[in-house]
Amino acid sequence: MANLIFTLESGRKLGVTTSGNPAAERIVVFCHPAPGSSTFDPDPTVSAAREVHILAFDRPGYGSSDPLPVDEWPSVTGPADDIAEYLRAMMRDEAASGIVRRRTIGIVGWSAGGRTALAFAARHPDLVDRVAIVATPAPNEAVQWIDPPLQAMSDQLATLPPDAAVAELTGMLAGQVDAVRAADDAGDVPLALLGEAPVDEAALARPGARDRLGRMLREAYRQGAHGVAADILSYSARPWGFDPAGVAAKTLIVNGRADPLAGQAHAEWYRQALPDARVELVADVGHMVIFPSWGTVLTNLAPAPGEVAPGEVVPG
Repeated sequence: MANLIFTLESGRKLGVTTSGNPAAERIVVFCHPAPGSSTFDPDPTVSAAREVHILAFDRPGYGSSDPLPVDEWPSVTGPADDIAEYLRAMMRDEAASGIVRRRTIGIVGWSAGGRTALAFAARHPDLVDRVAIVATPAPNEAVQWIDPPLQAMSDQLATLPPDAAVAELTGMLAGQVDAVRAADDAGDVPLALLGEAPVDEAALARPGARDRLGRMLREAYRQGAHGVAADILSYSARPWGFDPAGVAAKTLIVNGRADPLAGQAHAEWYRQALPDARVELVADVGHMVIFPSWGTVLTNLAPAPGEVAPGEVVPG
């Protein structure tokens, strides 16, 4: 479970998981996939070696975060604004206590979490200077990746009131909840829910990888399938609500070359859509590219003094 509960101005509860050095000057925010939860760390050993304070947030309906009100449509931008509200409150409290920390952060999103990270950067540019998106699918209308019957279903749900749409899709996803809860232990949780493919075998053989994903999924479905239903509707039944061209922060795009969900075509779309972006394609891995790339991601988001992130050009 999240180790901190923050009450938003709306009264809704937000689950927050913190790790790393709480006194570190640099904050890195991690945005989980769909389904997912804030409890996931791609590689705790790598994270601990980097002088950062890592914050992760349960999106509405996942883990420890309350679902959205019944009359509110799920959106890509809403969770980004939740993160911004938390950070602004944290910075005010720290300033009042005499704590000095950098005013900007690094933010990373894996898969669906990449949309949250980009929305955050576009809507709250004063809070972020570096972004990373890992295995994040492009908009379906730009690079088709959603099966047409599933997109047609989302289009139909978009005509319903939000409570009816979320309830209907939640019922359709009940089998996912049953499958996760039926697993004997975290390592047996069906990772196909996260886009696992045979090419990811080496990535998932890393110490503790399957267990960490399993624990994340168990927490993701703790309230049932409400969270993942809201996530799916947020990006497939409504416009995203922000323009990637508005992301001014330096952005790293990471994709697995063998990713059946979000491969090279998706990376190229983002490279062209984002003003200051570069792409790193990782060989011999698919959607689980978050594991072999985590060290590179942290180096880009939180470079040590005098350190140049791999692939970056040194001004001169």
